[in-house]
Amino acid sequence: MQQQGRIRVIRGDITTLDVDAIVNAANQHLGGGGGVDGAIHRAGGEEIMAETRERYPDGCPTGGAVTTGAGRMKAKWVIHAVGPRWRDGRHGEEELLAAAWRAALGQAIEHGARSVAFPSLATGVYGFPVDRAARIAVREVRRALAAGSGLQVTICTFSAGDEEAYRRAVDESSQPAGA
Repeated sequence: MQQQGRIRVIRGDITTLDVDAIVNAANQHLGGGGGVDGAIHRAGGEEIMAETRERYPDGCPTGGAVTTGAGRMKAKWVIHAVGPRWRDGRHGEEELLAAAWRAALGQAIEHGARSVAFPSLATGVYGFPVDRAARIAVREVRRALAAGSGLQVTICTFSAGDEEAYRRAVDESSQPAGA
């Protein structure tokens, strides 16, 4: 495990973490799915899906985030963040991913979370290159921390390759410019 400031990178099961909020890599319809989304819905139970349908019947746009309760998980909240599908990098994908991270961090702060765990947003079936995604993610987290959010941010990856990409991004972001 790596800790740099208030950013921690681990590999594991995000649904088991003892944090205030867990970020879900959701789709626009908030309809559940595979990967992290499916794992969160299975661990949290039917009440998460029921709440998303009731409170957000129109879903959530790409680059946005909405919050529900966490059901049976230890966390209090699930923040459903919608990252972009990777096309070719020339269709605003990087800005949409940054917006999803900002929106999720904003939801965590708005709900009074002290700790939040993120998966690697948009890098699974959405195909966003993990090295690019990691740099964007760490940049947005650093901005939130610099603004005095006080959050403890955990980036919880599923694979060793993703874990390494996020560790590199954290290390690079802590280097002085030009080093």
